[in-house]
Amino acid sequence: MSTLELGTTSSGAEPGTPPATGTTVRGWVRPGPTARERRTDVLLGLGMAVAAVLGTELARGSATMPVHLGIGGVEAYVLSAAVALPLAFRRRYPIPVLLAVAVLFVVNGERVTFAFAGNLVTQMTMFMAIYAAVAWARDRRLMKASVALVFVAMFGWLTINFVRALRANSIEGPNHALFSPYVSSVVLTVALNALYFFGAYFWGRTAWGIARQRHELEQQATELAAQQEANARRAVIDERLRISRELHDVVAHHISSIGVQAGGARRVMDTDPEAAKNALNVIEDSSRSAVNEMRQLLGMLRAADPDLDVSGPDPKAPQAGADRLPALIAEVNGQGLEVGFHQIGPPAELPKTVSVSVYRIAQEALANVRKHSTARSAHLTLRYLGEAIELEVLDDGRPKHAPVGSRLGHVGIRERVGLLGGESEIGPRPVGGFRVRVRIPLDHPMSGGTDG
Repeated sequence: MSTLELGTTSSGAEPGTPPATGTTVRGWVRPGPTARERRTDVLLGLGMAVAAVLGTELARGSATMPVHLGIGGVEAYVLSAAVALPLAFRRRYPIPVLLAVAVLFVVNGERVTFAFAGNLVTQMTMFMAIYAAVAWARDRRLMKASVALVFVAMFGWLTINFVRALRANSIEGPNHALFSPYVSSVVLTVALNALYFFGAYFWGRTAWGIARQRHELEQQATELAAQQEANARRAVIDERLRISRELHDVVAHHISSIGVQAGGARRVMDTDPEAAKNALNVIEDSSRSAVNEMRQLLGMLRAADPDLDVSGPDPKAPQAGADRLPALIAEVNGQGLEVGFHQIGPPAELPKTVSVSVYRIAQEALANVRKHSTARSAHLTLRYLGEAIELEVLDDGRPKHAPVGSRLGHVGIRERVGLLGGESEIGPRPVGGFRVRVRIPLDHPMSGGTDG
């Protein structure tokens, strides 16, 4: 009788667990095989065909009775090779390959019984065809219908063989067990073939599920990278816009004052009309040039995102500056974080852009301590170094277990310091805690002049 008992020897352990429900991701279609995978399949099909022919010859040599090789004495070899050759296209055309292998599998079992029962390669071929169809078929409905058809055909063929064996009374044995030799043979054969066919199906479904999950992870990683890039760019743009507005507040006030003074001086030019006129013309021209340059800078910063709506001014608290750091610390202390303050060096008059930046950086650093650290205390140090000013904010906490922030505040700090020609150091401390340290030169062109 032709049986499929040897089929289970070709199975292997596939890493991963098959999906419990078999649910699929709507709209996802597994991409076809790569050129390298197609070449591998061709080599596999040819290699399996050669191995099948060799297996048939070994089965012939080990037979205990004369065997018939079929038409022309080569039919057994041709059919053995033919059942393996479709595997050369198993990932490119998985469903046609499954149907072709299934037909040739039955033909081998009917025409070349000795080679079918004793050829391990033939048994492996059917297993691999089922696996490839389930793992690679793009049309999942057609795949399920094809697999169901093959399963019904195979178990139907197995049933026919059982009926033949019963009629011929060909399954007998000398032992008297609980079940008769025929019943024992039927139970074992059905169990082995169920493991064989359904094992191939679930192994293939596992491979398809792993490919789907890999695709989802790659897609999520791509979207996350794009989102992070967009957020980082947005943080830079937002910081530049805030800087541009603060520059407008700082510079426009002083330049407008110069313009007003120049206009007033023009009215009292009787004491020295010619000299006063020339001087006031210079002052007036300088004020207009400064305003134009300020507007050019503002336009450059806004041009970072032409689609961004920057027409409306932000609501503002009292003018920020280094002299308001004590008030900032008092405000933070009132929110549950103890902040110490230490000033090194005699206070100096700072350019407005630098003064505002020092305040904003301290504000951002302390906000990060409150939101993203377990620290209960922090220390702020302001150093007047003559040619530069340095701000350092330290804490001794650890990052919270909850998801941390996007760190876009750090991007804004670096952007602000970079525009002022300074340098920044942001990161964890070797002894624990976190440090934000910035150093801003006072003679950089972007720093502007001092009040006066």
